[in-house]
Amino acid sequence: MVDVSQHELVPEHTILEEETLEEVLAEYDIDRTDLPKIKRNDSALPDEAEAGDVIKIVRDSRTTDQAVVYRLVVE
Repeated sequence: MVDVSQHELVPEHTILEEETLEEVLAEYDIDRTDLPKIKRNDSALPDEAEAGDVIKIVRDSRTTDQAVVYRLVVE
């Protein structure tokens, strides 16, 4: 079986630490629930991701070197 999370076209997904998350939320002046959602069963998520975690996704970009987005894990 293929591990989709290791495919070269899947961007890097990492779980944010609470301290880093608070900085991000303060920077954008939003609450955790304002973030776009990602389902817990998404195969690109790290295995240890749980509902309520916030995931940092880093994608390659043609216009900027990298694009960073954040997603809230939901059931």
